[in-house]
Amino acid sequence: MQALVDRIRNEGRNLGRNILKVDGFINHQLDPDLTMQMGQAFAEGFAAAGITGVTKIITAEVSGIAPALATGVALGVPVVYARKKRPITMPDGTYEAEAPSPTKGGIIRLIVSPEYLLPTDRVLLIDDFLASGLTIKALASLVAKCGATLCGIGCVIEKAFQQGRAELADLDVPIVTLAVIESMDGEAIQVRDG
Repeated sequence: MQALVDRIRNEGRNLGRNILKVDGFINHQLDPDLTMQMGQAFAEGFAAAGITGVTKIITAEVSGIAPALATGVALGVPVVYARKKRPITMPDGTYEAEAPSPTKGGIIRLIVSPEYLLPTDRVLLIDDFLASGLTIKALASLVAKCGATLCGIGCVIEKAFQQGRAELADLDVPIVTLAVIESMDGEAIQVRDG
């Protein structure tokens, strides 16, 4: 997705420790037009991979919500985001998983209500980054716990040098990424279209 690649090249910053700062247009301040283009690009990418019959999209709170919602709009399906804290309105019997947070440090809990992720669902998993793959693996485990079918994984930015794609190979589903960071050395960020 060339528009995304251009924004990463022009505005992305390497903060060290494999942290890419793109919060001016993806995960703090959002560019609505770019976000909707991402959703359409995901829809087209999954269609090209032969994925049909999707009934839900799942993501993690907070950064995955915008691209997941844009994809939900493009596909006309609901979006479920895994909460980090269980609200009092959520029923018992929740699906839960844990994942490390590279930007916040520590372990985060991911919680989904059994009301919104059903065994009959065909699910796409959308997130902002594919790095180590551990958060995505945790989200995939939520899909498996409820008995739903994981159909594919979509990530806005893949950090190929962190080997997350290999971590997800055993899930045996298509992985669609919109931009791929090949390396981050000093000021240089080597990025290509996904």
